[in-house]
Amino acid sequence: SANPFSGLRGPKLAKSLPKVLSVDEMRRFLSMPLEEMKTRAAAGTLSGMDEYGFLRDAAIFEALYSTGCRISEMTALVWGGVNFDSGGVIVRGKGSKERLCILGRPALAALRKLRTKAAETWGDGGDDGAPVFRSVRGLRESPREVERRMKRYLALAGLPPDVTPHKLRHSFATHMLDAGADLRSVQEMLGHSSLATTQIYTHVSIEHLKEIYATAHPRA
Repeated sequence: SANPFSGLRGPKLAKSLPKVLSVDEMRRFLSMPLEEMKTRAAAGTLSGMDEYGFLRDAAIFEALYSTGCRISEMTALVWGGVNFDSGGVIVRGKGSKERLCILGRPALAALRKLRTKAAETWGDGGDDGAPVFRSVRGLRESPREVERRMKRYLALAGLPPDVTPHKLRHSFATHMLDAGADLRSVQEMLGHSSLATTQIYTHVSIEHLKEIYATAHPRA
């Protein structure tokens, strides 16, 4: 009349480590939008709207890697949330919680160029309330469109096609920890409510260090 196994729990499934790009692979990927823009300009096939598209792509990928933001947080951004003087950007994450993220110099430079081009293209495109990232039709950019274009740049860079915008977030966290950033700071930047969520990236860093050790140590 009763199942004797109903009180038993199965073993927990092991969490797979997130896949990340190396620093060199990331550098190669981030250069692709502007490289393609130069190629099109040299061939005389670059229109003003094409130029906006390449500048937008360069800026969004730089900003995603620079901040570790989710793609939905980045596409929701308006120009008023970007502080070019302090190098900070305010994003709204899960549960509508706002947090401050840091923009590196390449990301800030890419965003400045994009804002100038957006103002030239739409007039109000650089206003504080305007979306930072727009489609060529002038609408707010969607995460799906960003992911679709990312596939093209990955192919141009000779990188795996299964890399997604979220893997840029994984790469951000792993590279920060590899370079000595403390776990609590990375948690703040990623917007994780629990430190346990961030700790998976320490395992990625350890795996990376073990790979280096195995190739470099004579008695590994």
